[in-house]
Amino acid sequence: MVRRTKAEAETTRHQILDAAEREFLARGVAHTRLQDVAVAAGVTRGAIYWHFEDKAALFNAMMERAFLPCEAGECPGCPPADDPLGRLMRQATWPLRVLAENEQVQRVFRIAMHQTEYTEELASVQQRYLEGINQFRDDLQAQLEVASQAGLLRPGLSLKAVALGLFALVDGLMHHWTLQPGGFDLVECGDAAVKAYVNGLRAAPGTTAAAPDAPAPAPRARRSRPAPST
Repeated sequence: MVRRTKAEAETTRHQILDAAEREFLARGVAHTRLQDVAVAAGVTRGAIYWHFEDKAALFNAMMERAFLPCEAGECPGCPPADDPLGRLMRQATWPLRVLAENEQVQRVFRIAMHQTEYTEELASVQQRYLEGINQFRDDLQAQLEVASQAGLLRPGLSLKAVALGLFALVDGLMHHWTLQPGGFDLVECGDAAVKAYVNGLRAAPGTTAAAPDAPAPAPRARRSRPAPST
């Protein structure tokens, strides 16, 4: 048997993961066989088993090398700290830009949201998704608190509920867009929708600042973002 170098083995592994992305997206995770992935990757089933114990391990590895939109981290080019509502809007729409501009993020998000039945074997991926959106929602709430303390929001708002509503708006846009890519401009529509939502929260001129209802949770440790594969 010809011994493969570490570099060759890593190349084969990425071939398999690339093929898994395509097949899971086209067929759904439940209906994709390892033989389908092997054919698409141009390798044998044995090569797949050499790298991955089973389909669940392959799926988990595929998800681990990518990131989801709400895991994209700090947005570059945010407005300065003295514009908290501008920062909030940019922060809220950053996942939309990441999704619209990165084809691998699109594939993985569509697989995770539309093509996967989360059995016990795949629970770790679902848990990771929940942790990512919880962190994103906490970040929105923290920015809302800054705006509230600056007297920019209407008094009496539940900042936790407002953050949840803003997240639901962004998440709904991402889900709908990935069901029909190209059906609308995700970034343009997202910017307009988030701006309208935030404008509805603004304090009337002359309103004094009100204390926030509750402090945002302490920031969680962020998952390190892998380099995207195109």
